[in-house]
Amino acid sequence: MGELTEARMGELTSALVGELTDARVSQLTSLEICAGAGGQALGLEQAGFAHEAVVEIDADACETLRRNRGSAWKVVEDDVANLDGRAFRDVDLLAGGVPCPPFSIAGKQLGHDDERDLFPQALRLIEEACPRAVLLENVRGLATRRFDGYRALVLARLRSLGYQTWWDLVQASDHGLPQLRPRFVLVAIREPWASWFRWPEPLPGPPPHVGEVLADLMGSGGWPGAAAWAQKASRIAPTIVGGSKKHGGPDLGPTRARAEWRTLGVDGLGIADNVPGPDFPAAALPRLTVRMVARLQGFPDSWQFPGRKTAAYRQVGNAFPPPVARAVGEAIAAALRQAGPNAAIGEPEHHASLTAR
Repeated sequence: MGELTEARMGELTSALVGELTDARVSQLTSLEICAGAGGQALGLEQAGFAHEAVVEIDADACETLRRNRGSAWKVVEDDVANLDGRAFRDVDLLAGGVPCPPFSIAGKQLGHDDERDLFPQALRLIEEACPRAVLLENVRGLATRRFDGYRALVLARLRSLGYQTWWDLVQASDHGLPQLRPRFVLVAIREPWASWFRWPEPLPGPPPHVGEVLADLMGSGGWPGAAAWAQKASRIAPTIVGGSKKHGGPDLGPTRARAEWRTLGVDGLGIADNVPGPDFPAAALPRLTVRMVARLQGFPDSWQFPGRKTAAYRQVGNAFPPPVARAVGEAIAAALRQAGPNAAIGEPEHHASLTAR
């Protein structure tokens, strides 16, 4: 066997370091709670996280998760109140889309008085699992002054657990979606990794228009008005509203939202079972299908939503768009891959700027 030269030793060392780095990157782990149809979980998977468990209480949503990732994700159909975070001790990331109705402008905004407020359960799981990072998303309503005290309690609890925190609005249109969809995103990271975190930068250029994104689907049934419709739908969409089991059916939101959809050439009073066909009048307003709405939300066309239309649309409309989750997930992953701090470690603090209320 030939002599191992210094140069060859350097090559082998570099290769080994590269393999270890790749392994560490690929082995970032996460626990996903309140997973819904899997929008956030899919985006985090694309960002390099392997889910140790994906937890959701809704049976329809769990069927969606199993249909699409049943062989890769451990889908837990249960209430998060029954989950023991100690079983996931030292997971890299705890993520979730805690229910938004307690804070939604479209609802009564009961906050912690709403039975659907699961922030206390999320905080319990964070304390038990002690993840290196946390990602929780919610509606813009939680950023309003009405919930200043509530946010302060959440942030104080996270700081007491040793986390640096960021809480701010993230626009879906900044990350390639043809939709005006602001989400209030909370990121919490422990040191030494917190000092490396930076919010993801918006993609260059404007987002695509609704017509660009849906033209092929709208014309796939032979509708003669598809091309003209695509030209008219030359803006991004208003926020897609999925509703809840208590309120809301398969339509595109309240009166004001439906009026905005009408300017895009869309009938927002319902969701269609099928794309418009050759007999659909060229000048008429088509309705969107669940698949069309899913594409506007950033789901791949291969992502299936089994079950009844109302349940499927609710899952799609309430989802955290995968491209947005991926962008934030990649920013968190980049921080977690660092070996040490890039600045002096101080007391845990809050870094967000609530620029829009």
